[in-house]
Amino acid sequence: MKLRLAFLTLILLAWTAPAFAQGCAMCYSTAQANSKDGQRTLNKAVIVLLIPPAGFMTVGIWMAQRYARKRDQEQCESTEFVELLRN
Repeated sequence: MKLRLAFLTLILLAWTAPAFAQGCAMCYSTAQANSKDGQRTLNKAVIVLLIPPAGFMTVGIWMAQRYARKRDQEQCESTEFVELLRN
């Protein structure tokens, strides 16, 4: 399972590599034209806009893992119960 997860992570990172090379020249020049305070404000704004999607993704993954564990535990308990009935 851990090997599959590591392989999936590696594939996703390789898939997103072209996105790191993209940069809007106009956005870059506009950001550089700002004062230091304006650049700091722009950096903070980017972080503020990044927090909600990252939070939603984290909560979604946590809920999916919680559901999977609960489902696996219930399935294991039900198979144990069926085996007890057979004996």
